[in-house]
Amino acid sequence: MGVNRAGWYSYDLLDNLARPSAEVILPEHQNVQIGTLLPMSPDGKQGMYVKNFKVNEWVLWWDNKGDSSWVWGIYSEGKAHSRLVTRVRVKYRWLSPVILFNLIIEFFDIVMMRKCMLGIKRRAEALSLSKQSAS
Repeated sequence: MGVNRAGWYSYDLLDNLARPSAEVILPEHQNVQIGTLLPMSPDGKQGMYVKNFKVNEWVLWWDNKGDSSWVWGIYSEGKAHSRLVTRVRVKYRWLSPVILFNLIIEFFDIVMMRKCMLGIKRRAEALSLSKQSAS
């Protein structure tokens, strides 16, 4: 995920520089390691970093300062279903210029996140169907 990578699977005009998010898995971005940057800015220098992860179970991103984190977890629901859960935490620093961005996240991220999760769901279900058809 990230700007100049696969995108955010949300409203691409707003959060991916008007480029469409990837519809397929991009092999060049699959070697995630602790410290990998998930870019959120057009220059690719600002974003969240992989703090830790367990392959095919969860990944924790953070800002390298401890002010914000974003976790993604995949929870099995039987043999054929899984649930993807995500959570963002932000520590407010009221005298910081970043507070404006934090407040935007507080009130508008739910709309973007809903679209993102629906985009991931659509892609995952399409991938599952294509694998079933190939069998």
